[in-house]
Amino acid sequence: MTDAPESAAPASAAAPPPPGGRAGAGDALRFAFGTLTVLPVRVRRWDRAAARGGMLCAPLAGLVVGVGAAAVGTALLALGGSPLLAATGSAAVPAALTRGLHLDGLADTADGLGSARPPEDALRIMKQSDIGPFGVITLLFALVAQVAAVSGLYAGGWARGAVAVVVSATVARCALTLACRRGVPAARPEGLGAAVAGAVPRGAAAGCAALVCAAAAALGATGGPSGAVHTAVAVVVAVAVAEGLLRHCRRRFGGVTGDVFGALAETAALTALVVLALG
Repeated sequence: MTDAPESAAPASAAAPPPPGGRAGAGDALRFAFGTLTVLPVRVRRWDRAAARGGMLCAPLAGLVVGVGAAAVGTALLALGGSPLLAATGSAAVPAALTRGLHLDGLADTADGLGSARPPEDALRIMKQSDIGPFGVITLLFALVAQVAAVSGLYAGGWARGAVAVVVSATVARCALTLACRRGVPAARPEGLGAAVAGAVPRGAAAGCAALVCAAAAALGATGGPSGAVHTAVAVVVAVAVAEGLLRHCRRRFGGVTGDVFGALAETAALTALVVLALG
């Protein structure tokens, strides 16, 4: 999720005027997959109720992305590829399935934060189509660190690498759910960020995070009890680091934007991978 097309959602999210009333599970899933991936899903509702359900379902979209990334990495290993090649393939899948929008959000947010300008000027810098030096450097190191971490994990066995890739993609979208909780304002009155900011009740966001942590621990348990604990710790640390970035962005920009959401997702994903790689 990013502000790159600030005035519109992804192409698959084009929809007629949203109906009123409570959003169903189908509307929530369509919102999540239609806005967070390039999968051919049409968002039929574009209102706060759909946004609330959609952002609660965001980790499910991350799970699908992660499974796809793990499948590519595992297939490359099975075909005789090196852990580095498998890691590169796994890193490419999330970028492809999001059109690189989260990475673009990370770069734009880095430019905004690095500018040291007042909020209005920083937000204007983030909306520009080009990427500045802070964005380039941040993007470069983030991708190198991601591939390096996943490569080390695949070197320890395909299952270890696959679990890490799935967990990182899922916790990345969980960070978006938490960032959409009530009380977190939008920095701009328009754009995808404004559409979802503050849409999720605090209790529901916390419950979603707890569920993701428990599911990650269960997945990590394939490596034994220590694997379960290690994976749960990775989720907690990733969420905490993303929360720290969120608080900083709120102070600097006055709220969140689509670019900030993209930066949060990439930060949480990389943090989880690094923690898992250090075990």
